[in-house]
Amino acid sequence: MSSNLDAFIHSSRPPPEPVAISQEIRDRGSTFLGYIFRTASPEDAQKVVTYVRNVMHASRRATHEISAWRCMLLKTGKSGLGGPDDFELRAGSDDDDEKYAGERVLKTMKAEGAMDAVVIISRWYGGELLGPARFSHIETCTREVCKTFRQKEDMDECITTLMSLDDILATLRTELSSTLPPRPTEDTDQNEASISTTVSRKTQDYTSLRDSLDLKKAKRLITARENSIKAVKVSLQKAKEKQDSRIEPHMLSASSDAV
Repeated sequence: MSSNLDAFIHSSRPPPEPVAISQEIRDRGSTFLGYIFRTASPEDAQKVVTYVRNVMHASRRATHEISAWRCMLLKTGKSGLGGPDDFELRAGSDDDDEKYAGERVLKTMKAEGAMDAVVIISRWYGGELLGPARFSHIETCTREVCKTFRQKEDMDECITTLMSLDDILATLRTELSSTLPPRPTEDTDQNEASISTTVSRKTQDYTSLRDSLDLKKAKRLITARENSIKAVKVSLQKAKEKQDSRIEPHMLSASSDAV
């Protein structure tokens, strides 16, 4: 255990940060608090548990650090190109002397679809036995952090899609701008600068959207980007057809002059 702690202290990597933390549940002196961390393997999950126990809770040790993890790993000798059969699910739990508690956490993780994660439920015992109620509190904390974990994963996917659509839209708008005839102005340089400003790629800041976890809004934005892309594609096609119609008479005229 101490070697794991030393590894964290002397590591150049940043310490693990919880993706979500549950609300505290207090019952007859006992306190329950849930955490969920991203993790790539059961070994990493164990290191995170050690970190929570010996670093995060160093000044106030929890009576129990109940944990469970679910990780999708590449099978030995496999490349991942063979599809789902190249991977295997590895899951496990640790009661930390709270009998059957780890299984409850793992079962709830599975029900919520949390993957590549470790959930830790810290319990500070208050001196009075809670009976079955303690399992209800453990499951509630687990469910809360798993739901937030999934929401954040879904939001990250939405934002990745939005950023990709932003790039496609900017490229199409640049192409459309180069296809359209320049606006007549007194200053050619000023006109070119205007076009450049119009099609400049602006990096969207999705920080507030990510923090809000408003998936409905994110999906509306994706639909809006997709519709904008369709509209620009239509305009681009029309612009190219118009450009071709201007070129063809010129080519016919040049051919007639040659004869």
